[in-house]
Amino acid sequence: MKKEVITIDESKCNGCGACAAACHMGAIGMVDGKAKVLREDYCDGLGRCLPVCPTGAISFEEREIEITVATPHTENIQPETLACGCPGTNSKTLKRENPPEPAQGQTDAAQTQLQQWPVQIKLVPINAPYFHNANLLVAADCAAYAYGNFHAEYMKNKITIIGCPKLDEGDYAEKLTAIIAQNEIKSVTAVRMEVPCCSGIENAVKTALQNCGKMVPWQIVTISTDGRIIKN
Repeated sequence: MKKEVITIDESKCNGCGACAAACHMGAIGMVDGKAKVLREDYCDGLGRCLPVCPTGAISFEEREIEITVATPHTENIQPETLACGCPGTNSKTLKRENPPEPAQGQTDAAQTQLQQWPVQIKLVPINAPYFHNANLLVAADCAAYAYGNFHAEYMKNKITIIGCPKLDEGDYAEKLTAIIAQNEIKSVTAVRMEVPCCSGIENAVKTALQNCGKMVPWQIVTISTDGRIIKN
């Protein structure tokens, strides 16, 4: 496919890492002290990396790129640190060691169990530190609305990422493969709705598990539109 992607002139790169920090898609990383384009197909073309480069080593050009499946090999690649482009994409871990006491009349089930931000599959960086040794929850974004005990039963002690196969462009399988392949994921739970379009979540998870090169425990949970667990 033809796409606007970045090019890095290594002869100009001074190894400051500012471009890797500015790229929240995981397209740029630091390898042996130099900025490298790790995945051209992850580049969103918005150019957050351009203004932060002090040496003018980065440019954009339109060219044909090949979509490939990520492999587990990540030696010498430093984890990315997100800069503050869009505030909604800033990566952060949410600590829950001392959760607040439930308010009067509120049950434990009503307490948030979200462990990190962002949560959208398209926005999470593939090498975010919260993926290390994580139990991963991949959920249809309708699931938390349909199933009342979703936080306490499924999100607790998990890293949660969500999406809607019907509304989001593209297939999640490639990014999920990269997340599982490039991090020590302990388990994967997929929660989908019973509607046919939600099969995209299930299929993407199964494809990622097949392609990641690892043996990872997994399960698929299906929730009905009226909020019942119909397959676990």
